[in-house]
Amino acid sequence: MILGVNAPPTGWHDPAACLVESDGTLLAFCEEERLSRAKHAERSGPRLAVAHCLEQAAASFADVELVAVGWDVPQTAPLYGHRWSHEGAPSWLERELGWSRAARDLPEVRFVGHHLAHATIAFRASDFDEAAVLVIDGNGDDESISIYRAQRDRPLVRKRVWPRSHSLGYLYEAGCRCVGFGPLQAGKLMGLSAYGRAAGAEPWELLPGGDPAAPAGVDEGDGFNRYIHAWMARLSELAGGRRVTRARHELQLDPLAVQIAVSAQEAVERVVVRLAALARALAGTENLCLAGGVALNCKANGLLGGPVFAPPAPHDAGTALGAAWHVAPPQAHRSPGTGERISAFLGPTPGSAAPANGALDGLHREALSLERVCAALEAGRIGAIVEGPGEIGPRALGHRSIVADPSSPGMHGRLNALKGREPWRPFGAAALRSRAAALWQPRPRLSDYMLAGTPVSDTGGAQLPAAVHVDGTTRPQELDPASRDVLPALLDEWGERAGGALVNTSFNGPGEPIVSSAADAAGAFRRLGLDFLVLGDELVARDRGWWRAP
Repeated sequence: MILGVNAPPTGWHDPAACLVESDGTLLAFCEEERLSRAKHAERSGPRLAVAHCLEQAAASFADVELVAVGWDVPQTAPLYGHRWSHEGAPSWLERELGWSRAARDLPEVRFVGHHLAHATIAFRASDFDEAAVLVIDGNGDDESISIYRAQRDRPLVRKRVWPRSHSLGYLYEAGCRCVGFGPLQAGKLMGLSAYGRAAGAEPWELLPGGDPAAPAGVDEGDGFNRYIHAWMARLSELAGGRRVTRARHELQLDPLAVQIAVSAQEAVERVVVRLAALARALAGTENLCLAGGVALNCKANGLLGGPVFAPPAPHDAGTALGAAWHVAPPQAHRSPGTGERISAFLGPTPGSAAPANGALDGLHREALSLERVCAALEAGRIGAIVEGPGEIGPRALGHRSIVADPSSPGMHGRLNALKGREPWRPFGAAALRSRAAALWQPRPRLSDYMLAGTPVSDTGGAQLPAAVHVDGTTRPQELDPASRDVLPALLDEWGERAGGALVNTSFNGPGEPIVSSAADAAGAFRRLGLDFLVLGDELVARDRGWWRAP
């Protein structure tokens, strides 16, 4: 049995763990933040995630023969000011992974290059028999961009690599810092950039020619902060020394903030489009897989034509599975031409609808009725859905979703206020595949996990204004009507109302990870002031009239 991890000292955010069999069969996957309740679980080891995976697989530490790490730690640790020696593996296993002292036989620890781990999950989780794989992030071990050729039953082959100095992630991070966002908040800058597009702003040219490049005044051996500060200096120069003056909740009204956002977004989009074409040419196939943190840039993904796939966890958490699958590539259900895309629903199950801490005490509970849920939504009520295993990755939804009627423009402001978000941030929509084409430009594969922005049609713009951003796009999830899950069944019952779509946003409050357990859901239900909560086959509400108009 193989334990895959993203963990310190080099995996400083989004730690995760998975267990796979020797034939690559996935037994369990878990992100630490979903259990620790600390968003991104920064600088934490995946101790809770490891324990969950062992429990899920009915295994113990003694069953683990090898630990695969999604970083080349001996090579990368010195870049972060750490030291690593194999003699330190026992203490590392205990400190970061919670390894039991009672386990007599320690496993082999194998380090997998970070971009190779990214590329492996991107391809092995896809339904392609061959593909070009494009990995773009802040940095891997000593690279920031890489291209691979991937084929079933063969090792991945790296075709091209760019150094850390050419990082698109660092450029984007500089834009985030210039407008006042903290680490790991690139999604907010992406949302803000749409206001520049809507206003017809002319982006600054940060990367002339659309090729990856280092900012002026840096050396290859500089640390990542030096690269980011160099890009910040360039942005400040273009701004003529001006600074963003508006508070975060009204950044869409600050011309400089919008200019910085649209300029950073334009630079990323131009490079991603060019690199996608290069990757396809180098690999000799039109099939394209994406991974790395920049693969979470839905607007850039949405510009790519042809067959494109990104896994639900293209970010660092996904390297846990990528590292494990590098050691043991999946064999089951992978015959030529019949591959299946990975499910996003691999996380922990919510547990009992009556959590032991009594979080549901005093609330009204009844059997789930989709007809009543539709009546509540049509009446302007806002609710959440929690069922089955949670999603992996920060974008995929369906089992931990807040849903609402998108037909009222005012719903956009209500939802942002309810979730404690900046009022200018957008929402995505969910619809059955059969209805999606009438509402927006379909994005096969990427829409499984809400990883592509796409233009809405005139019909979509008229029928779901609360889920359409100012630039006329949405980030959709298209669902299979044959699924037995609650959300597709609810959409089927919802019918043609609002074009057959619902607002679909993550079930969490400000600064929180997406809920995982029934207790998390009950607590968030109370804190956010939702009107109802679908918890498995039960419905929870504040009173018996929950489904009527307020």
